[in-house]
Amino acid sequence: MTTVEVEVGGKKITLETGRLAKQANGSVLVRCGDTMVLVAATGRTSGREGQDFFPLTVDVEERHYAAGKIPGGFIKRESRPSDKAVLAARQIDRPIRPLFPKGYMNEVHVVATVLSVDLENNYDVLATLGASAALGLSEIPFLGPIGSVRVGRIEDELVINPTLTEVQDESDLDLVVTGTRDAIVMVEAGAKQVSEAVVVEALRLAHEEIKKLIDVQLELQRQCAKPKWDVPEWTVDEAILAEVRTQCEAALDAATQVADKKARQDATSEVKAAAVEALLNEDSTPERVTHVKRALAKVERDLVRDRIAVQKRRPDGRGTDEVRQITCEVGLVPRVHGSALFTRGETQALSILTLGGTGEFQRIDGLGIEDKKRYIHHYNFPPYSVGETGFMRGPKRRDIGHGALAERALVPVLPNELDFPYTTRIVSEILESNGSSSMASVCGSTLALMDAGVQISAPVAGTAMGLIKEGDAYVILTDIAGVEDHLGDMDFKVAGTAEGITALQMDIKITGVTFEILTEALEQARLARLHILGKMLETIPEPRSELSEWAPRIFSIQINPDQIGLIIGKGGETIRGMTDEFGADIDIQEDGTIFICAPDQEAAEGVMNRIQAMTKEIEVGDVFTGRVVKTTDFGAFVELKKGTDGLLHISRLGQKGERVKSVEDVVSRGDTVTVEVVEIDKARNRIGLTLLKKPDAE
Repeated sequence: MTTVEVEVGGKKITLETGRLAKQANGSVLVRCGDTMVLVAATGRTSGREGQDFFPLTVDVEERHYAAGKIPGGFIKRESRPSDKAVLAARQIDRPIRPLFPKGYMNEVHVVATVLSVDLENNYDVLATLGASAALGLSEIPFLGPIGSVRVGRIEDELVINPTLTEVQDESDLDLVVTGTRDAIVMVEAGAKQVSEAVVVEALRLAHEEIKKLIDVQLELQRQCAKPKWDVPEWTVDEAILAEVRTQCEAALDAATQVADKKARQDATSEVKAAAVEALLNEDSTPERVTHVKRALAKVERDLVRDRIAVQKRRPDGRGTDEVRQITCEVGLVPRVHGSALFTRGETQALSILTLGGTGEFQRIDGLGIEDKKRYIHHYNFPPYSVGETGFMRGPKRRDIGHGALAERALVPVLPNELDFPYTTRIVSEILESNGSSSMASVCGSTLALMDAGVQISAPVAGTAMGLIKEGDAYVILTDIAGVEDHLGDMDFKVAGTAEGITALQMDIKITGVTFEILTEALEQARLARLHILGKMLETIPEPRSELSEWAPRIFSIQINPDQIGLIIGKGGETIRGMTDEFGADIDIQEDGTIFICAPDQEAAEGVMNRIQAMTKEIEVGDVFTGRVVKTTDFGAFVELKKGTDGLLHISRLGQKGERVKSVEDVVSRGDTVTVEVVEIDKARNRIGLTLLKKPDAE
């Protein structure tokens, strides 16, 4: 067993290998505080014949025992991964995927199992560190190592690896940065309208800490690393490349300049198919087939990148900082609580909003400190959005990731729970896609919130930036389309208000992207965001003043917490009775706040009046109509409200001073009478009543 350690952000992180999971090609146990993650990396020594993609799989396995919990539900066993686990797996996959040798096609599987969580140190950055360390120790060829840290900002001070509580309650920035010694390769962030300058400063600080994590992994590799498997050099046969250029370069150049996405794809496919037919036959060797395909891909890539970086001409003819045409519509779908259609070029998102009561929040059965969500954002990407067929078997990891990004972008501008005690769900249906559908869903969802009458603090828009870099020359692209993302060097999504950033996601595929380039890209993104916000506000300049007529109505009332049991009643009978009578959902908070979600205002007011009557302090002069619950020789006890009786003394049963011989001559148990409070004796806990209306009075 070998152990190394490093201090990052004032916390000790240890990496251990050689004790656990020894049959994996590489395994590392990572620990910070009492949060512990075991990461194992395993690979195949050979690939499948004809395979043309890299089959990398990353799984994050959350175990409820890590937090001292038993899973919910009937099965009491972990089943599908939580959204947090899916996002953590993507957070590992995205930075390590570009760091395998080009042309490496053997299967690799990375599994991070969360063994323990202390509810202070987040396991996600530890799992990324563990994945890099395990791959570095294994025979699997990997061009790392990488490190990952979280940056928060508390009282205007940047903090490395803040605790979960600090991130949730105190920080206006939650930034995860992953990088190599030379450059940042991935960024994932949520923020409360922070400036671009703050983000750049946080990135610089994070990269300095990442270097410490690189050094400790190199030390571990020096002691324990296994020899790497040989990987055949990925090459393109120069003679075949020359044949391809002669055969189709001119035609491919023309095809890749067609402005319409579908027409461009069709034209490019036709040129490639004709080249394959001309250059290959039944006698062609598998090696020649491979090199022809590689040559075609290289020619296309070189043409598009040269046109953008050198000639400054994008595939659809736009300028480098130009946003595609934008159209917005609101109120598109009837009966729903809010809807909007956002179209930018050939990307189109339909966002539909639903409002529910406070009790409809999403329960989170996970390992973190968050146990519920009152804002839920779901993203759906059907195959038809890109003109393809395919299976639809629930959300893919990409869908969950894009939904989480849009959710992170919008949460900072939502009204607080006291002012707006609704559970809000938005579903973004991607109807067309040609670049940055996640940012389109942010824009469409902002419009849907405003259409529904949700009083957001500011509208949010988003855009995706790209980069083409050749040597020292580079060009930053605003609002990238699909081909620019596929063939470019950076995918940089930025969402925010006019005041600052609320969400950020960045993936860099190359080295050499400097902080100066990132600063320029952030400023270009800010200007694009302002342009998009202007287009959105032309459609609906501010949230509607009233909620949708189809949305439920929620009212709140405050009672003394000591009276909560009175509202609930024995076995819940009182609150159930009001729910059934008025058709309302009643949610009682520990502090005595009661939220009433009713189909209309009349029903809500009925519940509120009932609760007020039950909890109101009784005063002299109050009039009640109640049931006689008991008679005695000296009077009758009348139920004024649940749990509170008053005494109707025999001397107050007669009319105009008339003396009554027997209580039963006037009232009997079960009668309904109208009485007035004439006396309150707090010392003896007695309420005196006088009779206003007899049981048989008309």
